[in-house]
Order: sequence, then structure tokens, then C-alpha cells
Amino acid sequence: MRREAQAILLVLLGTAVLRISLLSDAYLRYVRAALRPYLIAAGVVVVLLGVLTAAVALRAARRADGDHDVHGHDVHGHDANSHDAHGHSHGLRIAWLLILPVIAILLVSPPALGPYTAQHAGNTMAKPDTAATGFPPLPTGDPLPLPLAEFDVRAAWDTTEPLLGRRVKLLGFVMPKSGGGWYVTRLVISCCAADAVTYKVEIRGMPMPPTNSWVEVTGVWQPDPAQARSDAVPALNAAQVTAVPQPRDPYE
Repeated sequence: MRREAQAILLVLLGTAVLRISLLSDAYLRYVRAALRPYLIAAGVVVVLLGVLTAAVALRAARRADGDHDVHGHDVHGHDANSHDAHGHSHGLRIAWLLILPVIAILLVSPPALGPYTAQHAGNTMAKPDTAATGFPPLPTGDPLPLPLAEFDVRAAWDTTEPLLGRRVKLLGFVMPKSGGGWYVTRLVISCCAADAVTYKVEIRGMPMPPTNSWVEVTGVWQPDPAQARSDAVPALNAAQVTAVPQPRDPYE
């Protein structure tokens, strides 16, 4: 690839990163909030690298133009300007093909992961380290707002069953259940969307809202001793379902 194309691509890529991390919260669709400073720094470095690459390319082009003015032809006796025009045109065509995905990110940011990802992943019910040492007590509150992932883990692995009889409030997006019914679901990331894992709760007693809509569900845990803990999907007997906007950070 010609240096001019490299420079354009780097500047656009760095600008895209700065746009989603400085001018909006769109970066939260891809990484944890704690990584924002690193995204900003990376965007600045990439833009500066693109500008430096453009400066080097411009200097080389001026030097080449000077050589062509003096010699007029290459060592084989062919017209050097004709070769340069052909190479420049070919390089620009390649550059445009590579730049198109970056322009797409600048104009239309892809959405956060949602039902499609969750439907193709099992429920994440690996035994946590706290199961051996004991879970901390649940806070007070009625209903108790609880992260959906914590609800899942406690329902499966907390042998003291502190959720039994407690009204809880869960936040997540709606996902249909195969064979009927529905789940309220959250995706949890450790670093970025590439490591997303799925937590879901089966909702009973209330009709299903539109798929991918965000809801708050209030209800009581319905234990099922027949379920295996490793792949269990806990159930909630819902008393209330309220539509809410998608949160600023779609991941837990």
C-alpha cells in the first residue's frame, strides 16, 4: 500500500476511535468504561502516526518530482511520470477499499451485543470462588435491586438460599425462550465485547414484551431442585414488568 493511503487510513481510524470515546458513550458498546482513557490515548497516537506518515509521503513525493524533472525517464528509458500515475491510481483504489469500513464506523456505529449473541450462548453458571468461602450478605431493600449475574450465581450456588422469599428487581433485555416463554438477559464483559458471557433468568407469570426491549422485572425467585447448577437458568415469578430505556452501559 502507498504511504498516502496508509496515512489516510490511520487518520480516519484514529478519528473513529476518538469520536466514539470522546464525543459519545458509544465506546461502551465495545469495552468497559475503565478503558476509556486508553482508547483516547490510542486514538491520538494513531492520528499523529497518520499525520507523520503523510508528511513523510509528501517529502518523498517532492523528492521524486525533482528527480523526474531532472531525468525525465527511468533507468530503462520509460516515461517515469507514466509509471507514477499508474501506481498512484492503483494505490488509491486499494486505499478506498480499506477506508470504507472505517468510514462506516465514523458514520454508523454498530450496536451493542444483544439477543442474537445471547441466543447462541449458554447460561454462564460456573461455580464462583466465593461459593467456597461464603457469599456476603444481601443488602436490605424491598424490592432488592440486584445485578442479574449476581441473581443467577446466588440462585445456583448460594447454599444459604438468601433469595428465598425475597422480592428482587432485575434489569435486562427481553429474549424469547425456545418452546415458549421468555428470558430477561444481560451480557457481562470483563474487558471488551469479545469476551461477553450471557446471564439470563426465565420470567414466569407475565406476558412477553417486545424482543430486545429493556425491562425491569420485579418478582420472587422460584427454586427448582431438579435443575443442574452448572447449566441452570433460574426462574422468577414476576409480579411487575416495566419498560425502561436501554442503560448507558448495556453490559454488567
